[in-house]
Amino acid sequence: MDFLAVGDIVIDAFIKLKDARVHCNINNENCEICMRWGDKIPYELAVTVPAVGNSSNAAVAAARLGLSSALRAYVGNDQYGQECLASLVRDKVDIAHVEKSEGKNTNYHYVLWYDDNRTILVKHETFEYTVPSLRSGPAWLYLSSLGENSLPYHYALVEQLKRWPETKLAFQPGTYQMKFGREALKVVYARADIFFCNKEEAERILEKPAGSDIKELLAGMQALGPKIVVITDDKRGCYSRDASGAMLHCPRYPDPRPPFEITGAGDALASGTTSALALGLPLSEALKWGSVNASAVLQEIGAQKGLLAREQLEHNVANPPAPWELQKLE
Repeated sequence: MDFLAVGDIVIDAFIKLKDARVHCNINNENCEICMRWGDKIPYELAVTVPAVGNSSNAAVAAARLGLSSALRAYVGNDQYGQECLASLVRDKVDIAHVEKSEGKNTNYHYVLWYDDNRTILVKHETFEYTVPSLRSGPAWLYLSSLGENSLPYHYALVEQLKRWPETKLAFQPGTYQMKFGREALKVVYARADIFFCNKEEAERILEKPAGSDIKELLAGMQALGPKIVVITDDKRGCYSRDASGAMLHCPRYPDPRPPFEITGAGDALASGTTSALALGLPLSEALKWGSVNASAVLQEIGAQKGLLAREQLEHNVANPPAPWELQKLE
């Protein structure tokens, strides 16, 4: 197995609003979406997307790029769970390690989509997490979003990784993993071969003020243990720091089209980068793969429709619509 993603799987129900207002502070931050209270609010369209969630998105991205990819996740024994499994099978993701839980509901989220951004209403089912039974470790284990009862699961996974010393770990924390705090998950950070988050999340994890210097955030995250750190910064692209301390800036892929819907772009960058590393590419090229995959996801509804097959991704990397080069940071 080249790639085993571990994390929760969900169904996203997109509701595209057309009658709302967004209020932000003077720096265009801390924005809030507002609608009339106690009224009937018209919406433009509704689209349901099965089998998403950070880890499921990563498993699909890896499969489309040619890796043997599997997912460890939990669904309820319900219609939504069946839809998730069928979607994964269509994308050639191994579902042998997806567990059906009697009496549980498959995770179902609502995505309030307005203009080019969205707010997600989330509800995580409480599953009884256990480490998957494998005869040998995967080349890469990709760990991301799990429920609020999952802290012991992280420790069990790290213990399992001690028996798989050759397995590389990619860690892209979700909401509850950041809430646990860096001290509670220090063994995960210390084991990670590569770590992904966005700039605001890095500030939250490190308890740094908004607007902190990106180089300080890279160094701070790496001090927690990951060999490679990648931090995304919206339209500015992403930044990396490797085990030698060398830092790179990969600008956003220069697609002239504005984003259509942003859900899953961070997942696409993280999983695209990890998949490229799994295929033996250097970090500099892997960051480009992640950036191209993220750009493609921005043009479709949901986190998976835009994920590219390897041939198309390599074509886009080699033929950007405008000059596009990585820069070294001093």
